[in-house]
Amino acid sequence: MTQAPAATRATRRQHDREIVMLAVPAFGALVAEPLFVMADSAIIGHLGTAQLAGLGVASALLTTAVSVFVFLAYATTAAVARRVGAGDLQAAIRQGMDGIWLALLIGATVIAVVLPSAAALVGLFGTSDTAAPYATTYLRISSLGIPAMLIVLAATGVLRGLQNTKTPLYVAVSGFVANAALNVGLVYGADLGIAGSAWGTVIAQWGMAAVYLVVVVRGARRHGASLSPDAAGIKASAQAGVPLLVRTLSLRAILLIATAVAARLGDADIAAHQIILSLWSLLAFALDAIAIAGQAIIGRYLGANDPQGARAACRRMVQWGIAVGVVLGLLVILARPLFLPLFTSDPTVKDTALPALIMVALSQPICGVVFVLDGVLMGAGDGPYLAGAMVVTLAVFAPAALLVPALGGGLTALWGAMTLMMAVRMLTLLVRSRSGRWIVTGATR
Repeated sequence: MTQAPAATRATRRQHDREIVMLAVPAFGALVAEPLFVMADSAIIGHLGTAQLAGLGVASALLTTAVSVFVFLAYATTAAVARRVGAGDLQAAIRQGMDGIWLALLIGATVIAVVLPSAAALVGLFGTSDTAAPYATTYLRISSLGIPAMLIVLAATGVLRGLQNTKTPLYVAVSGFVANAALNVGLVYGADLGIAGSAWGTVIAQWGMAAVYLVVVVRGARRHGASLSPDAAGIKASAQAGVPLLVRTLSLRAILLIATAVAARLGDADIAAHQIILSLWSLLAFALDAIAIAGQAIIGRYLGANDPQGARAACRRMVQWGIAVGVVLGLLVILARPLFLPLFTSDPTVKDTALPALIMVALSQPICGVVFVLDGVLMGAGDGPYLAGAMVVTLAVFAPAALLVPALGGGLTALWGAMTLMMAVRMLTLLVRSRSGRWIVTGATR
């Protein structure tokens, strides 16, 4: 067996160090985020079933509202990383400030929509008369934290673009601890009930946003970057985010279709689907951490006019994605007997979930490639292609999923359609990555 040249091995080690340095803290921050909802659920669950049901409806609406605008993090990461690669830190932070101002404007708009329409939005879910008042209360109060959540997204993108994923980890963990403490104090100590939980979360979110703003403002002053809003820069940030918004909405549509089909299959199927989807989302965090590293690293190489470095980093990250996917798949297979009892004692649900979990396990190497290349193309600012590819994927997945109940298929067949969806994404991303058309160098795309 021939050994790789010393220079090649050194390059790989360099890429490995960068990937680990960025991906590990990013993974921690990603895992910390859903703990907010879990903490709220655990605390409110002891107040009563109606309160917990109300939280479930309100949280679903809030999560959707925020996840739709995740492009604030993705687009900002890519733009800032390019400027960093070009050696212009002043412009990099100025670019980040444009993203933060855009987040503030979007957040204010969302508040203006949600506050007067909270009761109507809750009603769209068919919420029971007992749970609806709690859901409306929580939604109205929590909507005041939406601008903070969007600022956190944009500022996280700034720091990732600056090759800093440790600060977002520290802020996320601190925010979780503060949120839990505030919730306990306001719900039980101040006897505010579900309103106390909402206020606790809002205060924690604005605290996180304030920390990020302090960090970014200090960086701006250090490098002489302007803090005032720039209409042209904000417009450019919005334009860069539109294709990623289309991508995100298409992905949300895929997940909603899958859940709707599972519900048509029966109670045991939808229960098993929710368990598997929660695991699938957890596995996605590990792979998304590598994708975040990809956004920052690729953007920096392209900004530094180093296409060869970008290609080499892309190849190494794909190898990482496949390796992590294989490991995750093996863990799913080995942990099946331990995992399912954590969520259900119903033997029917367990029997329904087991074969579908095998499908999830087998698809993890595919998911690894998809997440990595998704991050690479985001880092390259190749949003329009990502949007088009996801729309094509949705067009393939929708009929395949809808045919599952029509053909008498079960949950395993539905997750087969989910695997098909990931395979289509992988194909579209591989075609693009190998074409080299994503490689556009310079401080701006």
